[in-house]
Parts: sequence; structure tokens; C-alpha cells
Amino acid sequence: MNNQKILSSAKILFKHKLNKTGLNSLKELEPQNINDAYKIQNELKVEYLSLTNNICIGKKIGCTSDVAQEQMNIKEPFYGNLFSRFSATNINKLNSKYFFEPFVEPEISFRIKDDINISQAPYSIDDLNYLLDGILCSIEIVDFRFQKPINEIGALNLISNNGASDFWIKNDEIFKINEIDLNDYKVSLNINGKLKEIGNTKNVLKNPLNAVLWLINTLAKKGDPLLKGQYISSGSCTKAYKINVGDIIKADFGKLGVIEFNYI
Repeated sequence: MNNQKILSSAKILFKHKLNKTGLNSLKELEPQNINDAYKIQNELKVEYLSLTNNICIGKKIGCTSDVAQEQMNIKEPFYGNLFSRFSATNINKLNSKYFFEPFVEPEISFRIKDDINISQAPYSIDDLNYLLDGILCSIEIVDFRFQKPINEIGALNLISNNGASDFWIKNDEIFKINEIDLNDYKVSLNINGKLKEIGNTKNVLKNPLNAVLWLINTLAKKGDPLLKGQYISSGSCTKAYKINVGDIIKADFGKLGVIEFNYI
């Protein structure tokens, strides 16, 4: 794709984000490969940052389970950006007027301790003990935006559209990394008082720390460091569940806390 097509694609995606609308396809502006997809995402990030009172506060990781990767016909996760204007802490209400077709995903998130020195990459799993300074629970609101089944949307379109990330909700309590064993940690999702699924951190590349390590090293290869105080939302512990107006969503992360809100 040439630069003009990449810019045009990003502007279309941004328009639909602001208008809370869906689209059938990008037609001739669809990414042809993963490099195109991330170039569009980068231009979309520029559009996001043109909004007042908005900064990038970190990254989200998607497609971290074997099932999701098989569905998308890819062999590794993908990432998108988290933004201050499209995030919140401990809210009890989420207004439907800001969304098109939202799905909820309960995720384990992490905070970056200091600016990551990409010249020292690749990092190992043991390095995360000093690269990260906290673990917390969160919910990502994803919106696939394209009006067709997810397997027909394809990974490239999802990557282009900020990894399908629409909003991010975090708890304000942060725990030390070594306080929680993430090898086999259960997370339950309830909607309207009914248990939808008991998920597990094993669904996130066997352990969310593996996803974080993948992201840090992947970004380092591109010369893109993560900065002090930024967050990484590591991938969903359950399937994504569509929500409707009037729903009460509750994600129980055990020791890490609970996130509960009404979708009004």
C-alpha cells in the first residue's frame, strides 16, 4: 500500500470510531500484509492523539489464545494502543452512546516501572521482575467494527483498527508482580448475575507474562519503547462476550479485585 492509501484507511477507521458506526469493508484500502496493517494503526494513533486531552497510556495485546489464533489463521498475537480519553478507573456506569457493538474481555494488566531500554532487548522472562512494577485487573471493551463474522474480518483488519480496542477499564489497586501466581489463575465473568465463564490466565499464552514479554521484544525490534507508567493489557482470560444496554457486567479476579459496571 502506498502512503496515501494508508492515510485514507486510517481516516475512515477514525471517522467510524468517532461516529460509533460500523462498516462492511475498507475495499481497496484494506491492508495487504501485516506491515500495512501496523502502518495504518500507526496513522490511526496519530488521529487519536489529535484529540484534546488524549495521550497514549500503553498497549493492549490480542489473540493470545490458541483458539483465537486458529480462528484468525495467525501464529502470534497482535497489539494495539490504549488511550487516556478512552479509559477509566473503577467506573460503575458505561454509556452505550459511545459504542457500536461492544464486547467485554477480562484481562490481567501490568504497569511499566521505567522507560524500557530497547537496546538491551531481547529480554527474558526473568527481566520482567524489574521491567514491571505492578499487576492489576482490567476489562477491555473491544469493538470489531466490521459488520461480518470475526473470521471473515481477519487479523489484518483488526490490527489496522487499533487491535479492535475501543475502551479500557482498570482497577485502582496495584499488586506486586510476585504476589500473584499467573500460571493457573481463575477469572470469572458474570453478566446480569449469571456466570458466563470461568476463565484462566492459562488462556493468555499459558501465562500473561509470556504475552508481555512477547510485546516488549516485538516493539523493541521496531524501535518502539514502552515508557514509565504505561500499561499493558495482556489479553483476555475468557472469550469475548457481547454486551447490551441494561446489562450488569461483573469480572471477579479474586485477590486482584472486582470490576463491576452497568452498561446504560
